[in-house]
Amino acid sequence: MNNLERARRIKANSVSRRPAGPYRAINSQEKLVAWLHPGVGTLDKMFEHAARKFPQRDCLGTREVLSEEDEIQPNGKVFKKVILGNYNWLSYDEAYQTAKCFGNGLAALSQKPQCNIAIFCETRAEWIIAAQACFMYNFPLVTLYATLGPAAIAHGLNETEVTHIITSKDLLHSRLKVPLYFNLLKYVIVVDNKPTSWPDIPRGIMVYNMDAVKKLGSKPDNSDCLNAKPTQPSDVAVIMYTSGSTGIPKGVMISHGNIIAGVTGMAERIPDLNETDTYIGYLPLAHVLELSAELVCISHGCRIGYSSPQTLADQSTKIKKGSKGDTSVLKPTLMAAVPEIMDRIYKNVMTKVEEMSRFQKTLFVLAYNYKMEQISKGYSTPLCDSLVFKRVRALLGGNTRLLLSGGAPLSPATQRFMNICLCCPVGQGYGLTETCGAGTITEIWDYSTGRVGAPLVCSEIMLKDWEEGGYYSKDKPNPRGEILIGGPNVTMGYYKNEAKNREDFFVDGKGQRWFCTGDIGEFHSDGCLKIIDRKKDLVKLQAGEYVSLGKVEAVLKNCPLIDNICAYANSDQSYVISFVVPNHKQLMAMAEQMQVRGTWEEICNNPQMEKEVLCIITEAAISAKLERFEIPRKIRLSSEPWTPETGLVTDAFKLKRKELKTHYQEDIERMYGGK
Repeated sequence: MNNLERARRIKANSVSRRPAGPYRAINSQEKLVAWLHPGVGTLDKMFEHAARKFPQRDCLGTREVLSEEDEIQPNGKVFKKVILGNYNWLSYDEAYQTAKCFGNGLAALSQKPQCNIAIFCETRAEWIIAAQACFMYNFPLVTLYATLGPAAIAHGLNETEVTHIITSKDLLHSRLKVPLYFNLLKYVIVVDNKPTSWPDIPRGIMVYNMDAVKKLGSKPDNSDCLNAKPTQPSDVAVIMYTSGSTGIPKGVMISHGNIIAGVTGMAERIPDLNETDTYIGYLPLAHVLELSAELVCISHGCRIGYSSPQTLADQSTKIKKGSKGDTSVLKPTLMAAVPEIMDRIYKNVMTKVEEMSRFQKTLFVLAYNYKMEQISKGYSTPLCDSLVFKRVRALLGGNTRLLLSGGAPLSPATQRFMNICLCCPVGQGYGLTETCGAGTITEIWDYSTGRVGAPLVCSEIMLKDWEEGGYYSKDKPNPRGEILIGGPNVTMGYYKNEAKNREDFFVDGKGQRWFCTGDIGEFHSDGCLKIIDRKKDLVKLQAGEYVSLGKVEAVLKNCPLIDNICAYANSDQSYVISFVVPNHKQLMAMAEQMQVRGTWEEICNNPQMEKEVLCIITEAAISAKLERFEIPRKIRLSSEPWTPETGLVTDAFKLKRKELKTHYQEDIERMYGGK
């Protein structure tokens, strides 16, 4: 079967034969898959299995820091630059033994099985070692990501009642100062080896370095406090805090069995995944996408080299000019990326193309268009790849065979660019923390854009009619509705939040758990899913920040200049825009003041007025303490009021977002730069 036939074949279908589903992948029609290896039902067993099978292979790698220096920029700002050496590796056996000693040390510091422990740390080898230690000793791991605000961090630590927290010296200094006073905290374990004394820590809190805890765990009198009761697949492995629409993050309880099922489903979409693969880890491990991707790698004996967004490539901000970024040294074969990072690569390359000579530019465009045509026919282009795209491919080290995209939708232009210039397929995935990051992933030979692929072998998907939005499974040409995900990867619910659990999760007659995603999708005839809308007005921006459109609107409606407002954000963009119905009296007074004349419609269409209203809105947003990314960056003044007769609002004057989007489509394109 050639690539084109593979891309066109049916990948999933409805097992009930009804358009609402449930839809399952062709290779899991009879039964959903819940584990990789028989008898390996928990994460500690999975790591043990890998350590036995690949003891001497490289497992976790960290680059040596050779020197750090301050570089003064022309504008007077000081940037920290680093020169990094080679990767130093821990083998699978060494990583396993280190995790065991560390877990033992935590037990010696009175951390008890099935009592929560928190990790608040950057993505690095020590994170995974600490996590594996917790999995071995059955300490449920509470994860918080570094971008959460102090109130959210305190909420997570308080709610989970942790007594021990694992962190880094940077985060301890910068982010944990305030929360230290809020909870039952007794022990802080710092993963860095220096410094060893901490003068300004509140009384009653002990600070240890990771090495000291490992030493404690390897003492003969402490050797093997290993949990007498073996960990069960139904035990909680992780309580992962995810940003909520109301600002208070929710803790998602993920069992060992959930993660193993999710990892099994993801791994099946990566052809020939094996111990010769190298993965580069740089996204936040407190995010389900990165944690799942790294556990997929560990389960298959791959090596993971650590990086950060600031040191990823030769051109990255912290890399000193002339020295090498992480991708150039590691040369990864697999990489996960959020659309924002891919867009950055796309823009960088396109800027370079603009600077090329006329001949080079023509050659690039010819090669690009030729390859696009060949790919759509299922052919490869080895000559173009080696002559034209080799230099672009080298940006990520030159060996990438698969890019996994998740976290937010990828724009078709960027996806095509990645396929063509980086000479590797982009697997676009869809999943949520509540489903362990697993849901769907596109197959590598499917080069269509804008879709997220067929259900993974661990999950099935149903479409539920959503009347208010006008989406039904009987819709033609494709069935549409709210996406419900079922399977062994569906998590145990939110921590201490029964009301929300009843709202978002349910168990069917066969005892299987389901999660109601709030996303609206449609199934294509080949069994692939496309996300077309969001039931709630919560939008995730390109960089991963959540914006509650309703919250933005509620704040700005208080502004006397505004009669009505609809905030809008596209997931493949980095900012919010708004349509505004201005108050007639206020706007006219402002126009007079600014000496702008004309009809009401002309005044609303006047760019000067638009600019002035935006300034006032921005001021109102800042004084109401909206986050930077929540503040509309561009607006469109509407001269017509929104009434139920116009079809843009309901009888209760609630916004009809879909209709408003259609109505203002041209303005949306203009405000987002015609992308």
